[in-house]
Amino acid sequence: MKTLLIDIQDLTVSFKTNEEPAVKGVSFTIEKGQTVGIVGESGSGKTLTALSLIGLLPESSSSSGKIIYHSNDGNPIELRQLAAKKLLGIRGKHIGMIFQEPMSSLNPAMRCGMQVFEVLKEHMDLSSDQAKKTTLSLFDEVNLPRPAEIYKSYPHQLSGGQRQRVMIAIAIACKPDLLIADEPTTALDVTVQKVILQLLKTLSKKYGISILFISHDLGVIANIAEKLLVMYRGEIVEQGQTDSIISNPGHPYTKGLMACRPPLEGKPLRLPTLNSFLAGDKSDFGKNIYQDIIQKDSLKPTETLLKVSGLGTSFALKRNIFGKVTKELEAVKDVSFELFKGETLGLVGESGCGKTSLGRSIIQLIASGEGEILYKDIRIDKLKGNKLRKFRKNLQIIFQDPFSSLNPGLTTGEAIIEPMVVHNLHSTRHKREQKAYELMERVALNPDHFHRYPHQFSGGQRQRIGIARALSVEPEMIICDESVSALDVSVQAQILNLLNELKEDFGLSYLFISHDLAVVRYMSDRLMVMQNGKIVESGNSDKVFYHPKQQYTKTLMEAIPRIEKD
Repeated sequence: MKTLLIDIQDLTVSFKTNEEPAVKGVSFTIEKGQTVGIVGESGSGKTLTALSLIGLLPESSSSSGKIIYHSNDGNPIELRQLAAKKLLGIRGKHIGMIFQEPMSSLNPAMRCGMQVFEVLKEHMDLSSDQAKKTTLSLFDEVNLPRPAEIYKSYPHQLSGGQRQRVMIAIAIACKPDLLIADEPTTALDVTVQKVILQLLKTLSKKYGISILFISHDLGVIANIAEKLLVMYRGEIVEQGQTDSIISNPGHPYTKGLMACRPPLEGKPLRLPTLNSFLAGDKSDFGKNIYQDIIQKDSLKPTETLLKVSGLGTSFALKRNIFGKVTKELEAVKDVSFELFKGETLGLVGESGCGKTSLGRSIIQLIASGEGEILYKDIRIDKLKGNKLRKFRKNLQIIFQDPFSSLNPGLTTGEAIIEPMVVHNLHSTRHKREQKAYELMERVALNPDHFHRYPHQFSGGQRQRIGIARALSVEPEMIICDESVSALDVSVQAQILNLLNELKEDFGLSYLFISHDLAVVRYMSDRLMVMQNGKIVESGNSDKVFYHPKQQYTKTLMEAIPRIEKD
């Protein structure tokens, strides 16, 4: 029989600015050595519930209820009633936390080793030599390469996966009873994600650490959690053993979370959305446009829209005192492909493989050093100044992070109108505003959103603004650079449906870039796999997905989180 570790009773979290509580009467328990998963969309109350445990709620919030921590000495502690100084002794030592974005939670001005060293010195009775030795041991335990070198490195010098391992080392430094993992793999490639999940499982088993694992992806939760809580609008709408809920979900919200992920078999005409499930509308769910691979291969390609030949792009890493490059990074190496009119060409690979550099080289946001980029009869790589600016009317890009790519000082309407002004489209301000309202309606934004600023929208809404802005100049082709990677799976389904609808309505062609092979397969007619700057495999998307030739492609396939139903 397992021992109780955390008992949360009727937890409510409210903000003065909102009439409705952000967390409403949440109750659940965590046993010692148990991994509990919380799944739900952004804004469902997952993170606020976790932050309540360690007293890190925003100052503008208020909370009620009980959070009882059963310590090893047998005395139950009501965490909400603890003085700040005593809670500081619990936080880090007995309850550790891994945050979603390690780059923003690690100190950029402090070496990685010192950040773990600091935690050990604060909570453990260790000498400086012992703390350093323990830090190096922790780096080795979380499978960081070259621990001594990383000890002296700053966060910006590490990859995303390595930074997350440093965060895990900090969180487990004092061997806490509970480890809170808040979306720890959301920003990571599927291969790195798989390794991090396995690492957390290993550490939990080795030290008997309980884990509260938070994610918006039920597929990820299914691979690590024994117990599952489903949160929707601040409430737990379903909880129980993970296997039982996945085999027989009871709440429409849970069913929607499971169904809106791109399927690994077949290609539905539209992905189911949460709104449809909650409304009980399943009219489109049975439709499937899957075609036999042989039939697809027999289709003749249409007009070539884009032809890339021997493309190479490099970045200077070091220069001498005269400005001459002495060391460079080859981001894109001898890449060649064609994209046909009306098709979606997928590009998949891990972070750092050169996907984004390739996309930005095509549109000449990054100058390519070698090869040719031919759009119809135009050599894009030879265009400069005004000629390049005029050409970009034909070829647009949707970026991964809509918040950083939108001007925070421009309203939605102005952001959509601005490209029309640059390209001298539509003769009057009134006509441009009319066009902006039409595009907003097309991407499911309300007319009253016209005068709102980017910070007033959700991630999915901001991405819709980015899509409307790209469409405002009536392009023929759009580069989608990880355009759904940062979104909840439910919002992701809405955006993918929208992109497919716009493709049909406007006759668009897409270069669809992502590290998520399941999403790319669903969206793409053909698929390219990129590794270390090179295209290592390409072909019909289903053929590459179901019958990969390269081991690298097989590794990407095996790392896709799967929801296994009994």
